Amino acid sequence: MPNLREPNGLKKGRGLDDLEHKSLDEADYKPRLKEQQLKLLELTRTLSETQRTLTVVFEGPDAAGKGGAIKRVVERLDPRLLRVHSVVKPTVEEDQRHYLWRFWNKLPPDGQSIIFDRSWYGRVLVERVEGFATDKEWKRAYDEINSFEQLLTDDGAIFVKIYLHISKDEQLARFKRREADPYKHWKINDEDWRNRRKWEEHNKAAEDAFERTSTDIAPWTVVPANYKWYARVKVVKTVVEALERAGLKRSD
Repeated sequence: MPNLREPNGLKKGRGLDDLEHKSLDEADYKPRLKEQQLKLLELTRTLSETQRTLTVVFEGPDAAGKGGAIKRVVERLDPRLLRVHSVVKPTVEEDQRHYLWRFWNKLPPDGQSIIFDRSWYGRVLVERVEGFATDKEWKRAYDEINSFEQLLTDDGAIFVKIYLHISKDEQLARFKRREADPYKHWKINDEDWRNRRKWEEHNKAAEDAFERTSTDIAPWTVVPANYKWYARVKVVKTVVEALERAGLKRSD
């Protein structure tokens, strides 16, 4: 079993609502984002020549900016070496099997990467809060997840687990903007509003997940995302640093 550790970006003893949010002006944002994206491009090209893989997991509350952050991670990468998988309600076939089954066949081949927009952590997050998993099921899932990630890292996988967090007030402002924008209206539905009513329960579930599944081999990074430009740069930089820690080198 891997050793547990504090998640990156979350101060010890402080909950999610105590995160400090940071701004970044446009003059800094564009060159800093480009710099990190180019580093990531070179590192993924190096990865493609190895028998290792990269798996990036995104979690966070509704409207936290996961889609925008993922777009900035992938927009300069070779699409032949990358897949993005958006996790939705399991199919009937998936629901009849162990919850990890539907993720196994999405894992990347050697040298390639995958990004999960939500993931197997749904078992200890939304499924726990909404009662889709029994207490016995979600409580045992922490050890199952740690074993799953240990098995894959032993086989050469590199894990990056990112939780984008926003304040409750910022989420409300984003919800209202989505409702008013005809091009983004599809992003908001009754389920989003229902989840918002359980804000504290979702935060508690996330904090428990950090405590039980942030490990030396697959640590969590909590990114304050009230300011999207800051969050996007931080996310790409986090992936770059994970690949560098894993021993991959850029051509320069």
